[in-house]
Amino acid sequence: MMIFFKVIVVFKMEPEYLEKELLIRGTEINYLFICKTKLWYFAKGITMEQESDFVDLGKFLHEKSYFGEEKEVQIGTINIDFIKRKNIIEIHEVKKGKSMEKAHEIQALYYLYYLKRYGIEAKAILNYPKLREIKEIILDGREGEVEGAIKEVEKIKSMPNPPKPKKSKICKKCSYYELCWI
Repeated sequence: MMIFFKVIVVFKMEPEYLEKELLIRGTEINYLFICKTKLWYFAKGITMEQESDFVDLGKFLHEKSYFGEEKEVQIGTINIDFIKRKNIIEIHEVKKGKSMEKAHEIQALYYLYYLKRYGIEAKAILNYPKLREIKEIILDGREGEVEGAIKEVEKIKSMPNPPKPKKSKICKKCSYYELCWI
């Protein structure tokens, strides 16, 4: 595991290796597919998650699942739930349920894209412990999809005001609900 991190540090010290440093967090990519207003608030440092019972449940699931794994692996701007080293590196994301599956998938793709820029080939595994399901994600030609999401996140983050919220069935469970609707 240490060698893996040393490789990344060497590349980070050579800025000419990367044409542009990726400064987007995985959560921001995830929020792009959940709610653009939530993404804007989060990107501006307005966080409401500490008040959310749903976020607490997700943290509890994450902590109580997958014993023996090194959790919360920070690599640059991304924070991976845990990593396994097999014949190929597996990055794992633990999720509560599948209702936001598209957001989970693009977040995993972003992590793979990020690592690939450092020359690290990996695959992602979405873990749904409550459902006892997993889903394997590989980048495999989907870089354009990730690059489009990155551009959209950058555009939203540069806006002077938040995008107008759109009512959705998930709004009432969102930790930003009062900020948007009351």
